[in-house]
Amino acid sequence: MNRSKGYLLVLVVVFAYFSWQLVAPFLGYVLAAVLIAFVLTPLQRRLETVVPAGVAAFALLVLALVGFIVPFAIVAVFVADDAANVLQNVDPDDVGVAELEGWVEDELGIDVDIVGAVADSAQEIGSILVDQTTAWFGLVTHTVIGLGLTLFLLYYLLKEGDALLEWLRGRTPLPDDVQDDLYAALDEVMWAVLAGHVLIAIAQGAMGGLGFIATGIPNAVFWTFVMIVLAIVPLVGAFLVWGPAVGYLFVTGEPILAIALGIYSLIIVGLTDDYLRPIVVDRYAQLSPAIIILGVLGGIYGFGIMGLFFGPVLLGALLAAVNVLDDHWEELEPTST
Repeated sequence: MNRSKGYLLVLVVVFAYFSWQLVAPFLGYVLAAVLIAFVLTPLQRRLETVVPAGVAAFALLVLALVGFIVPFAIVAVFVADDAANVLQNVDPDDVGVAELEGWVEDELGIDVDIVGAVADSAQEIGSILVDQTTAWFGLVTHTVIGLGLTLFLLYYLLKEGDALLEWLRGRTPLPDDVQDDLYAALDEVMWAVLAGHVLIAIAQGAMGGLGFIATGIPNAVFWTFVMIVLAIVPLVGAFLVWGPAVGYLFVTGEPILAIALGIYSLIIVGLTDDYLRPIVVDRYAQLSPAIIILGVLGGIYGFGIMGLFFGPVLLGALLAAVNVLDDHWEELEPTST
């Protein structure tokens, strides 16, 4: 490597580092734009056959705003409200705090006031929250800017996504057939996660949520959201929510509703996982449940809420890249002259 190449390489690394510093604070919003653009790109290509690319991108941007972003924001508000109600509506008598205090006093001879301690802690937390008003304002501002960035990026990813892909292909040091296989494998992995796991989880959570509402489970919207997140984990995820819900109905003196919810969940929610998931997943790449579980948990820690989608995608992409490398290893060997 000569000095000129080394100098340019250093410049690329330096600029890449500082560019990452610019992107990192809004990484979740950037990933959201990439995800929505991936889902809408097939529609973009169809619309471009009848209208200009900019018009098609703007129409799909409105569709994304109405169909994805606004509903997600509304659901987030309801979930946050229900989560607050879960914390506020806990009655010490319902959870046996008085009995627990009596048992501690009888057995250990210690006079405890759990309710008072919790109340004091709540007051301290409230004071902290008041003191953090500036931080909350900054969070709201960051969120508004991030949503604006998501819409901006989404528009240009739709309008110029094919040009960006061609630019990447032109600068990737791989033969065209290898790139074709690699991108096809990545496309399958992405759709396998979205259609085979995320959409199935949403369907399971929605079905379970209807059962919660019908049987009078408190804060049904919050628990529906929790069930959707857990249902991404195959086989047992949804049960971790509707199972305790059935137990709650039994404990609160509603055995008929408990039995009804249990049967409904086993048949409707269970069959959604047992039958719908294989039908959808068989159309795309096969991903092990271990990859999904590890990807979801690690993705949440690494990327926040968007990690639910991109965690499994990244692990699946790694396997896809390894398979492509194995298939084309001989082709990539240098030829002797």
